[in-house]
Amino acid sequence: PQLPWRWLPGVQRLNCAFGAWAVRRAARLARVGLVHPPLVWCTVPHPVWIVEGLPRCGLVYYCIDDYAAHPGVDAGRISACDQRLSQLADVVFVAPPALLEAKRLVNPSVHAAPHGVDTDHFARAQDPATEIPPSAAALRPGPVIGYFGLLADWTDLELLLAIARARPDWHLLLVGHAAVDVSKLKACANVHLVGPQPYESLPSWARSFDVAIIPYRNTQQVRHANPLKLREYLACGLPVVSVPAPEVDRFAPWVVVAEGSAAFIEAVERALSGNHAELPRARMAAVAAMRWETRVAEALDTVRDTLCAQAADNWPNADGPKGRCGPSSTS
Repeated sequence: PQLPWRWLPGVQRLNCAFGAWAVRRAARLARVGLVHPPLVWCTVPHPVWIVEGLPRCGLVYYCIDDYAAHPGVDAGRISACDQRLSQLADVVFVAPPALLEAKRLVNPSVHAAPHGVDTDHFARAQDPATEIPPSAAALRPGPVIGYFGLLADWTDLELLLAIARARPDWHLLLVGHAAVDVSKLKACANVHLVGPQPYESLPSWARSFDVAIIPYRNTQQVRHANPLKLREYLACGLPVVSVPAPEVDRFAPWVVVAEGSAAFIEAVERALSGNHAELPRARMAAVAAMRWETRVAEALDTVRDTLCAQAADNWPNADGPKGRCGPSSTS
């Protein structure tokens, strides 16, 4: 919990002190760090001022986004927090490749860590035994153009509207929470907003998709993004049409990239007509090696190796600080 009035004297100091106390209390209740100082792992930048007051054996910053580019944030403050945390961390992981070089200018221990995917879970979309939700089944014979994920400021609602209006015979099935005004989409008879659905049910919804889409705006946040849903769509075996982005372009053999509503609609048409029977298996194979279990093992091994190397530098005639280096995550 944080007090929001950061411009008032003393509030930032109070937030830091209370935040550090709350984290230490949570760690104590979870029995973390009772024997050795804990490894502190951050996935967002703004707790950096709390982190500096915590006992720790190491600090990891797992940067999965260009946080300062998010709409509606205090970009200057978030950028400063991101810079400070990147400098302090023993290990920095970066999910978007576009951020790698900038991070390496402030920390030599920066490693690419793209997202993984739960391949077994999403493979259920190709299983005939997977039941399609009734509201999606009612859209058959389709075609159904599907999307799952948050509908937010970075979502190109105008593109979705253009698709719906240009192809009234297509059904746009949008699965996810709407954090922006979607009233114009709701007014289209062929747009179906079903709201957020449980993660466990996503393969069932995906089974109803004929084509999956990534309709984002061309913003700095999107250009630096590492879209998890791209891997999830491919793990479902689905044809994918996306707006251009550096990380999307890496999957060029399996994704149709198009910019502008006319080109995007044409790309969806090509995907609908070119979805041959053998392609779902090939798409699934393209992400088969990107399992979350593999990503986690790689990350933990990197952290362990880095901390052990630092320990060897600091204690060259000993085994390093007790408790700093554990067994390999893959052993």
